Amino acid sequence: MRALHIITGLGVGGAEQQLRLLLRHLPVECDVVTLTNPGPVADGLRADGVRVVHLGMRGNRDLSAVGRLTRLIRDGRYDLVHTHLYRACVYGRIAARLAGVRAAVATEHSLGRAEIEGRPLTRGIRALYLSTERLGAATVAVSSTVAGRLRDWGVPAERIRLVPNGIDADRFRFDPDRRLAVRAALGIPEGAFVVGGVGRLVPGKRFDVAVRAVAALPDVWLLLAGDGPEAPALRALAARLGAADR
Repeated sequence: MRALHIITGLGVGGAEQQLRLLLRHLPVECDVVTLTNPGPVADGLRADGVRVVHLGMRGNRDLSAVGRLTRLIRDGRYDLVHTHLYRACVYGRIAARLAGVRAAVATEHSLGRAEIEGRPLTRGIRALYLSTERLGAATVAVSSTVAGRLRDWGVPAERIRLVPNGIDADRFRFDPDRRLAVRAALGIPEGAFVVGGVGRLVPGKRFDVAVRAVAALPDVWLLLAGDGPEAPALRALAARLGAADR
């Protein structure tokens, strides 16, 4: 069995990292197509031995991408097409149907109340999504929140499958020596209570809530692992709240 995974981009993000982790455990031969931005996760996938193709999509309305994607699917003789994220789901499901693939499924990694992939959620965007969703066999939601929003959009409940995100538990297994080493390197007292956050530092992640909460708790430290445009604002917020030193 051969499967093709189609994703909107392969920059650093949760959905992209989840795809890389998933491919390490699937018992089938898999290739990946990224519509745009073959970033660091593409390099990681190639290091894992996965074939990655950059489709070179020039924008949200680059309709020629459908033809290129259809030809790629036909040439690869894939048995399954699995799409990830909004734009890839829309274009990928259409291309899979045109290529005559027997089965197509989609995974929705994140749906906001009023936005999707950083763009405002309009009636047109939702209508386009729903019309192409019917071309697949099922849509996987990575959380109950995403499943609920899919139902609210109008996706029939019987077409939704809930499969929560997984992690590599061995990689994050508790190690007391590493704990002490990291605390020493970062200047965190050995016995301090530490709140951790991991992710892109962007407004939608609401790390400002974590900063405000920890600032209100004496002797509690906050450690954020990540980067992004909100980093200066978060540091400034911590300083205004008198908690910059922790």
